Amino acid sequence: MTGSATRPLGAYVQDDYQTVAEFFDLMPTGVTVSDDGRVFVSFPRWGDEVPFTVAEVVDGAAVAYPDARVNDWRPGDSADQLISVQSVVVDPDGYLWLLDTGAPSFAAHVAGGPKLVRIDLAHNAIDRVLRIDDAAMTAQTYLNDVRFDFSRGRYAYITDSQPTGAPIVVDLDTGQCWDRLRGHRSTQAEDGFRAVVQGVVREQYRVGADGIAISPDGERLFYCPLSSRRLYSVSTQALRDRGIPEDRVAETIFDHGDKGASDGLESDTDGNLYVTAYEHSAVLKKAADGRWTTLLHGPKLLWPDTLALAADGHLYVSVNQLPRIPLFNDGNEARIPPYLIIRVNVDARPVRLR
Repeated sequence: MTGSATRPLGAYVQDDYQTVAEFFDLMPTGVTVSDDGRVFVSFPRWGDEVPFTVAEVVDGAAVAYPDARVNDWRPGDSADQLISVQSVVVDPDGYLWLLDTGAPSFAAHVAGGPKLVRIDLAHNAIDRVLRIDDAAMTAQTYLNDVRFDFSRGRYAYITDSQPTGAPIVVDLDTGQCWDRLRGHRSTQAEDGFRAVVQGVVREQYRVGADGIAISPDGERLFYCPLSSRRLYSVSTQALRDRGIPEDRVAETIFDHGDKGASDGLESDTDGNLYVTAYEHSAVLKKAADGRWTTLLHGPKLLWPDTLALAADGHLYVSVNQLPRIPLFNDGNEARIPPYLIIRVNVDARPVRLR
């Protein structure tokens, strides 16, 4: 953290960032950047009129991606359409994956709706759809974020952020899916959790495993419930091996301590971890040596949501005023657009396990 020693307590200590895009009628959650600098965002259907749930940012504006047709969904339409995409992530091979919750407005997911959708960026076309198996989910499942490891097979790790959350493992070669640690205290919303967001007490947050990041060697998966202030990691080998019983998987969990309440997580090749701190309108960094610093902190950063590290060393952040939407504000609409995609140069490289 630079400059904190010269600023008084209570000042916004790190408010220097670049605005990539401003949205006035669409609220973003996910953001990702291809290695050639293309920026993609997701706009889940949480109650707003959403003409498209995935977009590419072109000259600062959101353009339906890969096209308007596949984004055009209404209740009763085919589950082949993009229903409500929460997260967008570029994989180690340079493909774009869309994590479709299949669950508009946090309702029960549409049959066949929860899915991973792969897009070939060279042709701007969907080339694979992998539906998440019902056996890996419950009726309340809400798919939240995803990370990839192609260095030991081809695996995706997804967080299910319902109150009784879980990591979901997807074998991309076979299409098989399974959940792990469902009901473990590290994946659940913490009992009695109260968030204090910009001074306002919020008692209605009941969200389990949410943020997710993978270590540079692929050995550990970091995760955190949104309704908690703890950071955890677990052995990816234990998650992948379906022959290991749940109690032994749980033995590989490490509690990394308090990090504040977070939504998104991200990692880099040097072993640093980045976490949003939604109670404080901030983004924090945990260095490989365990030291914590403040990376971003500013008055406009109400609910930093998703983090995405780009190949050019910039850390991208979506900022969406989530506590002001009716779903999380006792039915009251209090958002004041614009919603933001911002970035800051951290001089680091994204984890691309291949």
